[in-house]
Amino acid sequence: MSHCIFCQIVSGRAPASVVYEDDLVMAFMDLNQPNPYKVLLIPREHRETIYELDDDLAAAIFQATVKIARAIQAASACDGLNIIQSNGLAAQQDVFHFHLHLLPRYHNDAIVLAWDFSRSDRDVLDRLAGDIRARLQ
Repeated sequence: MSHCIFCQIVSGRAPASVVYEDDLVMAFMDLNQPNPYKVLLIPREHRETIYELDDDLAAAIFQATVKIARAIQAASACDGLNIIQSNGLAAQQDVFHFHLHLLPRYHNDAIVLAWDFSRSDRDVLDRLAGDIRARLQ
């Protein structure tokens, strides 16, 4: 995908400060650093969303995520870490190449991730769980 900035990074046609790479994934520093040490992790092959990942690639991504998260924690002495991943415009995906944001967090940082924390009734939760279970492959 010649128009995809992440594909350009993988191919060496765009610069990146690479943190980690293997045959399946690549991780590099995000140009946007709300907190220092924020990393993006991508599959080398172009996949727009999580729905396009096969099981082996998904496993490789998560194995690399754990490895990089530990290194970020050791390098930054962060108090926590958010792993953020968005799929589609409604979820505010900005680059349409699957990617994870590994965002170090600190007790005193000003970053707010907010949504409605109202609780649902058990009947509703059971129905929703059934809908998902019925579609697992």
